[in-house]
Amino acid sequence: MFEASPEEMDRRWMIQALRAAEDAADSEDVPVGAIVVREGRIIGRGCNQREKLQDPTAHAEILALSAAAAEVGHWRLSGCTLYVTLEPCTMCAGALVLARIDRVVFGAYDPKAGACGSLYQITQDPRLNHRPITEGGVLAAECGALLTDFFRARRRDPERA
Repeated sequence: MFEASPEEMDRRWMIQALRAAEDAADSEDVPVGAIVVREGRIIGRGCNQREKLQDPTAHAEILALSAAAAEVGHWRLSGCTLYVTLEPCTMCAGALVLARIDRVVFGAYDPKAGACGSLYQITQDPRLNHRPITEGGVLAAECGALLTDFFRARRRDPERA
């Protein structure tokens, strides 16, 4: 039996995060999706719902973390990996550290608000008590294209801009 490489598994899981991002776009929210994986299965899933919920904290990562914590019955998510289509912002990166996520894998880099390497390095800050392994650029082109297409369509439609 053929076993997939870690890189191939990251791509497979990122495809699931992309599907969640498409759900956000369908709801006219910024298409970012996230999943939490533990022991080879998805235990939490989220997509941006800021518009739907009128909640500034309703980011994909926060919703996926909440779902995962509910699934395992505990806020500590050791042994878990979060896959997200866009580099986490400062709020989400802070939540990942506080949740004790083992690993963060993201797609597109966010040079304007990224807090996992682009603008800030929250997940790698040695002053914090937890530092998840952080890897970016997995299916970056696909993740970035979803965002680019969404914002391009918004600019064309003045009522949605």
